[in-house]
Amino acid sequence: MTAALDINITKVETSKLLDMTLENIPFGKYFTDHMLEADYENGEWKNVEIKPYQPLLLEPSVAALHYGQAIFEGIKAYKDKEGNVAIFRPQDNFKRFNISAERMQMPVVPEEIFMEGMRMLIDLDKNWVPSMKDHSLYIRPFMFSSDPVIGVKPSESYKFMIILSPTGPYYTAPMKIYVEEKYTRAAPGGVGFSKNAGNYGASMLATALAKKAGYDQVLWTDAFEHKYLQEVGTMNVFFIIGNTAVTPSLEEGTILAGVTRDSAMTVLKDMGFEVIEKKISIEDLIDAHRAGILYEVFGTGTAATISLIKELRYKDYVMHFDTDKWKTAPELKQRLNDIREGRAADTHGWMFRV
Repeated sequence: MTAALDINITKVETSKLLDMTLENIPFGKYFTDHMLEADYENGEWKNVEIKPYQPLLLEPSVAALHYGQAIFEGIKAYKDKEGNVAIFRPQDNFKRFNISAERMQMPVVPEEIFMEGMRMLIDLDKNWVPSMKDHSLYIRPFMFSSDPVIGVKPSESYKFMIILSPTGPYYTAPMKIYVEEKYTRAAPGGVGFSKNAGNYGASMLATALAKKAGYDQVLWTDAFEHKYLQEVGTMNVFFIIGNTAVTPSLEEGTILAGVTRDSAMTVLKDMGFEVIEKKISIEDLIDAHRAGILYEVFGTGTAATISLIKELRYKDYVMHFDTDKWKTAPELKQRLNDIREGRAADTHGWMFRV
């Protein structure tokens, strides 16, 4: 980890915590007392500060609002039974953030600003980290182009920020998923592997239509044949087929390299599963279901961690699952939570102590 960074800190006079409880708090609705802000100007990062959470003053012509140069990450911090706070795999998110930055023609953020700034911010607002089961502090680093200029070109100035939001469980019940055949999330050569704002904006119509049909999310398919499986909603997806755990391959650059995805693969191997990354079609899945060897389907992501899928629909073929009888996904979730919340040994070195 980098040495302590000289960041100007301005503290709030009175914490908002005095007027609220952190139990069963909805995702992304409330924010902590402070935020980190830094500016990229004339080829260098400057004005790095932690200050009270507050609105931004922006020009109407700010480039991000017009041309979509905006990226973000999702990270979580947890509190153990002794009250110590630790962040889950932030170094991996830092690396992925700068991969997204390079793809979107944005400057990379130095480690001392991203990592040490995050540590200092969480340390200042550590009382906001919930201690209840399935609760955590969601960490949102993001960057956007800030040139007050209209013109299709990379911006010359950028703003990097980190905000924090205490949260409870994301999905409280198993999901129903519709396999998407018309709309496309990503194509080879595009930006599907980067965590940029446009990916999420483009997903909303398909998701809204699925919800109107009685489903919670969509399972995205490839852009050419709408045959090969990619992600489920905003999560990576896993299939327990026989004694193997199968997840779509990252090779084509259309799928986000999820930190929770990678963690799930590691823990599944610890549990004795063979983990296979490959190109998998909806026909492969249906064949496994008809053969009675498609046992579980679940999503993985920072916000949701492990989300069970009780129904999967492709055209008129519907796959139902009795999630109450599942063993793999619940155990996987428990093992990950035990590591994050300090009840199990961190043998993989994932937790960064604040």
